[in-house]
Amino acid sequence: MKKTVVIDVVGLSSGLIGPHTPFLEQYARKHHVSQIQPMLPAVTTAVQSTYLTGRWPSEHGIVGNGWYDKTDAEIKFWKQSNHLVDAPKIWDHARSIDPSFTVSQMCWWYNMYASVDFSVTPRPQYLSDGRKLPDCYSHPADLRDRLQDKLGTFPLFQFWGPGANIKSTQWIADASILTDQWHDPTLTLIYLPHLDYCLQKFGHDMSKVGPELQAVDKVVEQLIRYYESKGAAIIVLSEYGITPVNNPIHINRLLRKEGLINVRVERGTELLDAGASRAFAVADHQVAHVYINDKDRATYRKICELLEATPGIEKVLDREGKQTHELYHERAGDLVAVADRNSWFTYYYWEDDARAPDFARIVDIHRKPGYDPVEMFLNPADPLVKLKVVGKLIKKKLGFRYLMDVIPLDATLIKGSHGRLTEDPAWQPVLITGKPQAAAIPATGVYDVIWQQLVRE
Repeated sequence: MKKTVVIDVVGLSSGLIGPHTPFLEQYARKHHVSQIQPMLPAVTTAVQSTYLTGRWPSEHGIVGNGWYDKTDAEIKFWKQSNHLVDAPKIWDHARSIDPSFTVSQMCWWYNMYASVDFSVTPRPQYLSDGRKLPDCYSHPADLRDRLQDKLGTFPLFQFWGPGANIKSTQWIADASILTDQWHDPTLTLIYLPHLDYCLQKFGHDMSKVGPELQAVDKVVEQLIRYYESKGAAIIVLSEYGITPVNNPIHINRLLRKEGLINVRVERGTELLDAGASRAFAVADHQVAHVYINDKDRATYRKICELLEATPGIEKVLDREGKQTHELYHERAGDLVAVADRNSWFTYYYWEDDARAPDFARIVDIHRKPGYDPVEMFLNPADPLVKLKVVGKLIKKKLGFRYLMDVIPLDATLIKGSHGRLTEDPAWQPVLITGKPQAAAIPATGVYDVIWQQLVRE
């Protein structure tokens, strides 16, 4: 099979390829550029799973970055086991044809326990004293040690949170090249996350995003130059485009006002009790899965009408709607709300910020019952916030317990989002290949594009 690399530049769209990305602009002119038709939901885990299986969420089961586990009665976000993806992957097909085929998966999601030959994924150490230390997980296990000996510890706090910057993307690129030099896999999948974060923070404000585009452009150039020297087929793509937003929808607060949400009060703060609630929403960018424990049809109709009447909600998918969008799966909500182009969903369920749980003001992607992009900001309303960060880091180094409660609760800070079906081709996900493709291809067709590169002479 032909040596192939897939470089996932998250958030890249043709509307961003231009003066701020001189290498990509020149590269695109000499290659073939297509739009990938957006899928629902246009979020990382669902899209990547579709690309790697050639199947829709209704088949592979990844209906979002998180969902409600009805057996555990818990909302689970950003799980990492590849066993959650309930469909064969492209490497399974390749290996069945060519036993010598090998694959390296560098920070694509659902990477743990995948049937790949080499993999790396972010995975912090959670110490018993409450501290969280940067680290990553790899297969084989010693790959982590070899990479971190060469490149330093995986920069977890530059991968996500207020400190997110190009450093983590550069680390992943460098680690991908080293893994290729050591093992020469047939297929390499590389995840470059940086644009995803700055575009959500700043939207299309080029005074702020422009330098970040330039930084990503240099990393992409480094990778492409390297893989060209190896004679590899190169695919550059993205999962979704990010568009400007200005209207956060607090969907759980709407449900709470209707008496549908139960909370537990602990130490003066409120915790969402999903199992005891009649209904609640799992917010995931511009899509929200609404789970209804109360099976009375009147409750179902009431929620449907409430959501359809809410400004900023473009559509509400019932069973038929989910089937139409290939999202009908047991993990999906009983209803799925989709925001309009200017809006996105928060997970907030409390009505008074003084009663918000302690994890609301920290970076905690697993305990929050929904996605929280505000984790990328330090609280701008606190003039001493940077000094507080320094003080808390000193406590951490001294081994004391600390709470890095410096994240704001102001959803209006977010200027970009994704998840819905973006209409404008300029802001849809992009595909750049060496061979001609259709002008627009479905998300499931990405699997075929990768396969064609692998098996070509």
